[in-house]
Amino acid sequence: MSTVTISAQDINKLRQATGAGMMDCRKALTETNGDFEAAIDWLRKQGQKVAAKRSDREAKEGVVIAQTSADGKTGFVLCISCETDFVSKNAEFVAFAQSIADAAVANNVKSAEELSEVVINGAKVSDLINDKLAAIGEKIGISRFERLEAPYVASYIHGAYRMGVLVGLSTEAAEAGKDVAMQIAAMNPVAVDPESVPADVVAREKDIVMELMKQDPKMAGKPDEMIAKIAEGKMNAFFKEQTLLAQAFVKDASKSVADYLKASGDVKVTEFKRVALG
Repeated sequence: MSTVTISAQDINKLRQATGAGMMDCRKALTETNGDFEAAIDWLRKQGQKVAAKRSDREAKEGVVIAQTSADGKTGFVLCISCETDFVSKNAEFVAFAQSIADAAVANNVKSAEELSEVVINGAKVSDLINDKLAAIGEKIGISRFERLEAPYVASYIHGAYRMGVLVGLSTEAAEAGKDVAMQIAAMNPVAVDPESVPADVVAREKDIVMELMKQDPKMAGKPDEMIAKIAEGKMNAFFKEQTLLAQAFVKDASKSVADYLKASGDVKVTEFKRVALG
């Protein structure tokens, strides 16, 4: 039994992240000693349809901007975070975030730390951020920075600067790039294809699948070979739903994204980045 005190704030945080009921969230946190990520897995192992927390949902409020270099071979997506939507929706703050994104592109920076040292109109970005913090009274910072290089990079900003996507392609294909970027924004795949899914994600999903199967009365007494085959089928379903190329194309569900790209001149996706406010 957990000796960790579970607060109402902890329960509410898990509830907002997963959509699970209050009592289920309390039990999940209790069973996992307050470990937020483990609590999400605990809920999923009970068969609840909750989404695992993704690394692209970090900044609660802010402005996300995605754009590419003039030659279309390098893309940048960054989030200038703040504390309230009142600030994030302010035109002056959006322009401030855009100026930092422009500086990232102009100086071809490789990291948030490097971007902080870039000079805009005589002042370093880090100093400009501190000045903005003092003027607004909210914590402001470069909370996310992603960079992508490819023969061609497409960028896409979704909504009112709530999400930014970069897609690296094997060749210049503006229309395909935009369509795939919109696909990524809408469907949030974990990787380009099954081979590029991180090993820890695969292991985590397999663990959840096996735990659910153990709890299924229909599986009692079934031979290990049959259980393994069923588990493999469930993992294939996971890859189909969660990897970009295997997903149904949002503009035409009768074909996969891979089919669409093949028909677009056999374009290949090399990599993608997705940053979203959570």
